[in-house]
Amino acid sequence: MLSTRPYLIRAIYEWCVDSGYTPHILVQVDEHTRVPKGYVKDGQIVLNVGASAVRDLAIDNDWILFSARFSGTSHEIAVPINRVAAIFARENGQGMHFDVLETSGESAANTSTETEVETPPEPPKGRPQLKVIK
Repeated sequence: MLSTRPYLIRAIYEWCVDSGYTPHILVQVDEHTRVPKGYVKDGQIVLNVGASAVRDLAIDNDWILFSARFSGTSHEIAVPINRVAAIFARENGQGMHFDVLETSGESAANTSTETEVETPPEPPKGRPQLKVIK
């Protein structure tokens, strides 16, 4: 039986875009989720999946795949559909929440060859400083 989750995610995504809102997804990160680990907090990450923030977005029945920049560095993002906890519009918070499901053995076998994204360095704290170079 097909899951309704990918269809609902695509529908809310399209509603956000058609309404002029910025779609975001809340992801429960696990070993099969490929995201920059330095941006994960409490096992979760919120990703902007709006057209201006991502490239080559594909939402199929098993995965959400796209390229995005984090602190100026491009990353290939891969999120199993069953790890999406919510999709919502940033501007008003409207969207849909899902129960997070464990990854099936078949999906785990398919992602075992994936490489993990290196953790980006922590951004510097405090005020930015400029140096004059002559």
